[in-house]
Amino acid sequence: MLKIGVLGAGHLGKIHIKCIKQIDRYELVGFYDPDPVTAKSVEAELGARCFDTLEALIEAVEVVDIVTPTVQHFACASKALQRRRHVFIEKPIVATPEEASQLVKLAGETGVKVQVGHVERFNPAFIAAEPFIKDPKFIEAHRLALFNPRGTDVPVVLDLMVHDLDILTTIIDSPVARVSACGVAIVSPTPDITNARIEFENGSVANLTASRISLKNMRKTRIFQKDAYITVDFLEKKSEIARIHDHETSGYPYSLTLDLADGETRQITLEKLEIQPINAIQKELESFYDSIIHNTTPVVSIQDGVKVLNLAFEILKVGGQYITI
Repeated sequence: MLKIGVLGAGHLGKIHIKCIKQIDRYELVGFYDPDPVTAKSVEAELGARCFDTLEALIEAVEVVDIVTPTVQHFACASKALQRRRHVFIEKPIVATPEEASQLVKLAGETGVKVQVGHVERFNPAFIAAEPFIKDPKFIEAHRLALFNPRGTDVPVVLDLMVHDLDILTTIIDSPVARVSACGVAIVSPTPDITNARIEFENGSVANLTASRISLKNMRKTRIFQKDAYITVDFLEKKSEIARIHDHETSGYPYSLTLDLADGETRQITLEKLEIQPINAIQKELESFYDSIIHNTTPVVSIQDGVKVLNLAFEILKVGGQYITI
């Protein structure tokens, strides 16, 4: 078993504590939160030991799980890495590209494992669809959320869109050629709605929209490639694939035959992928354990987290002249 401690016991921190208690490969040593009211409440509710200081918790564990506000990520991760503790750090990895560069350097010097909490990589809907994603040419993603003051310490690009940026850089193996974006600030000092168009050197194009002031929740991605149209609903945990075939294909309950102008026919089939229910947060924490024990690269590496952060800041830079209402 690996001894693990959690830094931050807010909404997401409590979820992490509960998940860790369900993983028999970890020993939950305790947690630290600077708010004494929150700390005592969580200690009583979850039966986890509350440490008096961040430093005391780091000294008592082998793995540090950082679930603090983004602006505190770098300070917490730096202290943990300096003590050669393995670090799981929630998304986005840190608050700025400059902090990210320093963290990569420090992690390289210590030789410990670092995993970034881009949890959608472990969403069962994406896990089911990923094997079918081959050289996508156009991706459209909508990530819409009801307003919640939690997370408004950063722009919506760093709060919500980073999830889709991670998925995007996972399924497209090509450098970014150009980025255009626009944003609107409505209830916070930074954009609450942002749309970004990302073009890659291989010709692929992505159109992403993120909003934290919507009237409904939506987390849906549509992927178009030469042989298929794939939808991934991260919220509802559903995935479907529509394919075009040159001839009639049997065995599919949902199909449509098209008679083309040249006299030929095509058949469109729709397949609903089988989804295996899993707890994505628990799964990502389990995968981090495996990378430590087997000395392998974490599924979402520190380099992955930095790539997403740099792309997010490119979007913020080109969309910097956002509208304030």
